[in-house]
Amino acid sequence: MKQVKKTKKIVEEKSAQKWWLLPLCILAGGLVLAAGILGYSKFTADKTPTSFKCSGAQASQFSCYKQTLKDVTQKQGPEKAFVILKKSYNTSSYVQSQCHQLTHVIGQTAATKYPDVGSAYLHGDNFCWSGYYHGVMQGIAAKVGIDNLKKGANSICAGVAAGTKRYGFDHFNCVHGLGHGFMGIQSNELFVSLKTCDVLNDSWERQSCYGGVFMENVMAYQSADSSTKYLNATEPLYPCTAVDDAYKSSCYLMQTSHALTLVNDDFGKVFQICSTIPEHNYQLTCYQSLGRDASGQSNSQVEPTKQRCLLGQNQEAQDNCVIGAVKDFISYFHGMTEAKAFCASLPTELGQTCTTNGDAYYKIL
Repeated sequence: MKQVKKTKKIVEEKSAQKWWLLPLCILAGGLVLAAGILGYSKFTADKTPTSFKCSGAQASQFSCYKQTLKDVTQKQGPEKAFVILKKSYNTSSYVQSQCHQLTHVIGQTAATKYPDVGSAYLHGDNFCWSGYYHGVMQGIAAKVGIDNLKKGANSICAGVAAGTKRYGFDHFNCVHGLGHGFMGIQSNELFVSLKTCDVLNDSWERQSCYGGVFMENVMAYQSADSSTKYLNATEPLYPCTAVDDAYKSSCYLMQTSHALTLVNDDFGKVFQICSTIPEHNYQLTCYQSLGRDASGQSNSQVEPTKQRCLLGQNQEAQDNCVIGAVKDFISYFHGMTEAKAFCASLPTELGQTCTTNGDAYYKIL
């Protein structure tokens, strides 16, 4: 599905001490997310790469792809970097597996190229689950420092909440990106970063920020470009088993992505792992996380997502898997067409659960 980006006039903030207010008038338009390839302007030829040159031993080296995207973003802009990434995505399994992390690279570089958050967001793309916007926040965090970031935390996403839809996807994407930024600037210290999210006054924003922290933690474990000490190969549910109750729901909503890497993507095994969680409500959250992965690992294709959710050991597990999956369909395509096709493919009761929760989720966006 293609959508045209809409932007609003940027209101220039004159006070350097109030850097966090810069996005307020533009995030409402700059964060309009489009699922699919957008139209691009032509670029003048220069010595910047026009494709990845990562072959042979470099074909599985993150640093090669990272350097190409940094160079292209800095010299020709994020749009050109996305052209290269999308082209390679269709032919490289490695690029597919690292796509979200690679979009972070484009966003981080954009944060150094443009003068403020708002300007960087205008050049964004939601490809691979909006990683660009998360990367921008990481780059801004590194540029302004943790103290300034804390001071402005409650204002930085206010423009999204006021200018688009409070608690909608754009608002979520901004605050979720803060969680990534807090991790990046604090050396992936998960417990410290969670406490940093607590500076946010709004409870929904805090939860969204926690999700960014836990997502960055999982990505760090899976990436050759980063590392974390808060995941390990013998405890698939750690750190969810160690964090305070306030953080557990957000943790379990991300944790299955790690658990799957430990069991060679055996969804049946991870359903069983989720069932061992003592608290019933967190079991359900874990199943929803698995549904997100069922959709995410198939690039939101109907049949493989359906078959993975049907591996749930009972109706409750399958229901919650479907809930997580349909939300991911809607987030990925930013629309209902593909989500409705997914719901229609399911057995009657599951289909009803899918439709009810999908409709409710879409209204939030």
